[in-house]
Amino acid sequence: MLKTVYNRIRNIRKKVFAKNILRLTSWGKVKYVSIKFPTLRDIAEKLPDVQIIGDMEVEVSGISHDSREIVPGDIYACIPGFKVDGHDFAVAAQKAGAAALLVERFLKLDIPQLKVESTRQTVGRVAAEIYGYPSRRLKLIGVTGTNGKTTVTHLVERIARLAEEKTGMIGTLGAKIMEQEIPCQHTTPESTDIQKLLHKMVEQKVRIAVMEVSSHALDLGRVNGCFFQAGIFTNLSQDHLDYHQDMQKYLQAKSLLFAGMKQDSKQFAVLNADDPSCTYLQSQAACRYVTYGVDSAADYKAEELELTERGVEFKVKYKGNESTIFYPTPGKFSVYNALAAFAWGIEAGYSNEIITKALRETQGVPGRFESIRKGQPFLVIVDYAHTPDGLVNVLSAAREISAGRIITVFGCGGDRDRTKRPLMGRAAAEYSDFVIVTSDNPRTEDPQAIIEDILPGIAKVDYKVIVDRRQAIVQACSIAKPGDTIIIAGKGHEDYQIIGSEKIHFDDREEVEKALRGMGYVK
Repeated sequence: MLKTVYNRIRNIRKKVFAKNILRLTSWGKVKYVSIKFPTLRDIAEKLPDVQIIGDMEVEVSGISHDSREIVPGDIYACIPGFKVDGHDFAVAAQKAGAAALLVERFLKLDIPQLKVESTRQTVGRVAAEIYGYPSRRLKLIGVTGTNGKTTVTHLVERIARLAEEKTGMIGTLGAKIMEQEIPCQHTTPESTDIQKLLHKMVEQKVRIAVMEVSSHALDLGRVNGCFFQAGIFTNLSQDHLDYHQDMQKYLQAKSLLFAGMKQDSKQFAVLNADDPSCTYLQSQAACRYVTYGVDSAADYKAEELELTERGVEFKVKYKGNESTIFYPTPGKFSVYNALAAFAWGIEAGYSNEIITKALRETQGVPGRFESIRKGQPFLVIVDYAHTPDGLVNVLSAAREISAGRIITVFGCGGDRDRTKRPLMGRAAAEYSDFVIVTSDNPRTEDPQAIIEDILPGIAKVDYKVIVDRRQAIVQACSIAKPGDTIIIAGKGHEDYQIIGSEKIHFDDREEVEKALRGMGYVK
């Protein structure tokens, strides 16, 4: 059986076999199969305003923007980065066996070169060509927004799985092909990695793939070359302004997902009608769209909300129909997440029964309102909330289910948008009874300096500064009384802390369990 064709070919190239020969074993016999790869000419014909030097009949079987990963037959994409310029590593790529270069300026090297205006914006399209446009051979759903991307992505995947579809997923928690988990460095991987992952999904007969699409990925062209069957918008609030500079540019980046979809009856967008950005996204969408909401008129409207410790229950009215949904995660934000997934499911053709069952039976998403229960008389919740709006959502949900005080432990990431730090402080102060301000991922900044940026937002609430995150968690657990709820926000599923340029192991959930164990709670 033919499996992971390109990966095997790459291994064969490393062993100096003929470039387009794949060795297969069938019934104990060795067979050789010729595989046709695109030539540089094939690729150049798909690119606008490309200039060419060198042999255009050279076949290419892969592409990478990292010279250290080049194997014979690859195109090396010379991408100018924020710290280094990929053109400076072209010689190393050539020595590693690169068949050609994708450049923004011709280099004085004896190797075929394709010159384009922006290698960063082009590399995804080239990768898609090399790997046979895998996104067109399955149904790809993109989920974008400030908060809720990971949860909605998981809910969409679970709906499809319950409908007995083969599924793939790419996002903050990594990539997943059915049960196989694959680590990823970014919420949305680099464009070359996306195409490789999608190709692998096609090989494994995946029919539904769902991907978190970050604003960075959209702006940097990482999803160029991807054909989205559907796009889902969750919400927009302040984040990533260290990169986008202002909210309008941030919104424009988000809108690229929907502007890139065509007016095709098979393509559609699912938009949050309650978000102020919805009108702009509707104006930018090149495909048909439906809306969902709680407070505004919408195609999928939630009514009769019941918010309890068990989760959320509500009725959704759509297309003359009505359905009751239960989703076992507390908080009004959970209504929006479940409603977005429900709307996608109906538009994609799944039955009401399948969708509601998937939502009802979901086991939760790691690090998203994840409760730690070890027999203690108070509740501890770990959540990824790292934006002002996200923190408000989580703390509001905690207030709805807590019989006692809300104790919040949080910090802000270093080398990121400084303007949101006092806003995070204000959110924590307004919705908590006691706040412990601590470190998050300080990166190259002084943790104390980050905290000093947070403190102006904190007023009219008791608070304490504990720079060491481990000690902050211990302190929160030690002061909690029966009925209290502790929210440890900012890192969620992350099992590391970035200090300087070093990643060290650190998991909020593990630290909570250690603290509770030290207090004598064991379960």
